[in-house]
Amino acid sequence: MFTGLIREIARVKSFTGERLCISSKYKPKLGDSIAINGACLSVVEIQSDGFCVELSRESQKVLATQNYKNEVHIEPAMMMGDRFEGHVVQGHIDAIGTVNEIKQSGNSYDVFIEISKEFIPFIVPKGSITIDGVSLTVNDVGVDSFRLTIIPITMRETLFKNYRKGTKVNVETDMFARYVSHIISHQKSASSSVSWNDIDSISARY
Repeated sequence: MFTGLIREIARVKSFTGERLCISSKYKPKLGDSIAINGACLSVVEIQSDGFCVELSRESQKVLATQNYKNEVHIEPAMMMGDRFEGHVVQGHIDAIGTVNEIKQSGNSYDVFIEISKEFIPFIVPKGSITIDGVSLTVNDVGVDSFRLTIIPITMRETLFKNYRKGTKVNVETDMFARYVSHIISHQKSASSSVSWNDIDSISARY
């Protein structure tokens, strides 16, 4: 579990498609979970100046791997008792989005990102979303895109400063929106729906 607050911009040493090696100040332990551009990956090797993670074929299919060069966002997994500052982030990327437009609006920037229409129901106006591991608030949602407002410190201190029209980004939609949609869709298709009383009863047994 993560918060969507970037702890370091690290440098990519090498990427073979299956193994990604990072140079970083942060020193994880073997087997630790760490988010690289928002994707939860496992540390498989510790090096003197960083670490390596491994990408499964499934990960390679759903991630914007073309961005695993130069610099990447990293965030270690939360520890019990850590201060919770962003929002609940799983590190499970839903889709790859494309930056359509970036325009300055006063002291901030409006960033428009296009995404497949099937994921739009999980993107809630004024709700949370994670872009390349950064916890952000959605301002507007369209038919196949959404708008974010990026404040100057976020633009300076994250990889958003490098984004241009056409940049591909990892998108994790709101976890709760996905869960609610999944429950409702299965209730509609099931012969007998599960009530909230049923859910409370099941939860009480554990």
